[in-house]
Amino acid sequence: MERNRDLVGRRWERWIRRALLCVLLAVCLLGVANVFGQRPGTATSATDRAQLDLLAPAALRGGLLYESRITISARAELKDARIVLARGWNEGLTINTIEPSPIGEASADGLLSLDLGHVPAGKQYVLYLQFQVNPTTLGRRSQDVELYDGDERLLTRTHSMIVFP
Repeated sequence: MERNRDLVGRRWERWIRRALLCVLLAVCLLGVANVFGQRPGTATSATDRAQLDLLAPAALRGGLLYESRITISARAELKDARIVLARGWNEGLTINTIEPSPIGEASADGLLSLDLGHVPAGKQYVLYLQFQVNPTTLGRRSQDVELYDGDERLLTRTHSMIVFP
């Protein structure tokens, strides 16, 4: 009875349980504070011919479903708009859908190239990309986006994300 009820000789066990509970509580509070991801942020790059807005999360967890949005605002006519996505958009992620579907998809030196077609001056093209993070994915990924008009690169929007377990 002394050992079980009065905890005689078990003084440290009580503090170990409390410390483990505090660690668990700290992890939960960090998750609520969005340290482990999913809340997206917007980043913009612009030139005199176009503006590219990227709405994407910078931190994610394995197994998570999420969406990114790329908005191209044409300040001048883009006759053959094309975006090229860095390897970080594909490695360790499953692409569920891309809407609206691009006119064409190709490999640009191992990078994903999406042909968007004609974007008139003063108009926008909005592309939605939906993903799932593969459960075994871990670490930082570069998710840069390059905008081209034909073979001419107009701008690059740098972005990176980190995947937590």
